[in-house]
Amino acid sequence: MSSSPMVASVSLKAALAEVGEEVDRRFDTLLAIPDDPRANLYRAMRHAAIGGGKRLRPLLVFATSNLFGVDRDCAFRAGVAIEAIHVYSLIHDDLPAMDDDDVRRGKATVHKAFGEATAVLAGDCLHALAFEWLADPATHADPFVRAELVGDLGRASGPNGMAGGQMMDLEAEKARFDLATVTRLQAMKTGALIACSVEAGAILGRVPPEGRMGLRGYARDIGLAFQIADDLLDVEGDEDKAGKKLRKDAGAGKETFVSLLGVNRAKEQAAMLVDQAVEHLRGFGAEADLLRDIARFVLARES
Repeated sequence: MSSSPMVASVSLKAALAEVGEEVDRRFDTLLAIPDDPRANLYRAMRHAAIGGGKRLRPLLVFATSNLFGVDRDCAFRAGVAIEAIHVYSLIHDDLPAMDDDDVRRGKATVHKAFGEATAVLAGDCLHALAFEWLADPATHADPFVRAELVGDLGRASGPNGMAGGQMMDLEAEKARFDLATVTRLQAMKTGALIACSVEAGAILGRVPPEGRMGLRGYARDIGLAFQIADDLLDVEGDEDKAGKKLRKDAGAGKETFVSLLGVNRAKEQAAMLVDQAVEHLRGFGAEADLLRDIARFVLARES
């Protein structure tokens, strides 16, 4: 794939295919299996990272970068780094100490295929590699841009973001959470990395923080809409299409958007959030159509 600036208008279907293929290609290159005792570690990382998944996070980096004419190689490097954090979180989330899942993306979870110790290390390595890739000058020539990308991903993935939300999710099995607490939990666990993906495209485009408010509102709303759709999928979805075990939250006694709002109100809330997300992009023209389509796709997905 060339390093030319991205075209202004890309259909969602084409973007999903292009981003999925490119993310897999880059993981294939970056996670080449060494001829030494680390080979099984790399096989485990590849098992989790290559194939399957919506690639929503790199897609959002791609789409946001598209607004500002960012070099596509830079955008994909940042997108793959953020996806590596997402994949590491899935590996660890599936472990017996967490959600204890056997299937992810339609295949055996990493600890089932490679053992728990290798799964822990595979997650650790993807976490570390994400920051290594972002810090590489190939991601952006400007060290201040690279530093901002690293800092933002650190915040999004740490105790004030994804990992903190995962801790709250564990506590949700032992406590009764109200709607405000569930909203905060999901804004951290799911929304923070989605917001980071949108922010990364703007950072790569050298947009100052004060110029990102609309994009931040968009990211916040699609992050919550995504999680409501996920809760609905857990209740109404097809396990074969989802590629993972469903109907777990009720069994674990967790409060969700669906348990607190009911199915119909949850669907109404998700639709409202998508409308709000699209409205946040009113300052952009046709160049933001892919972001608008992604917001609508959040509600239509089956996995």
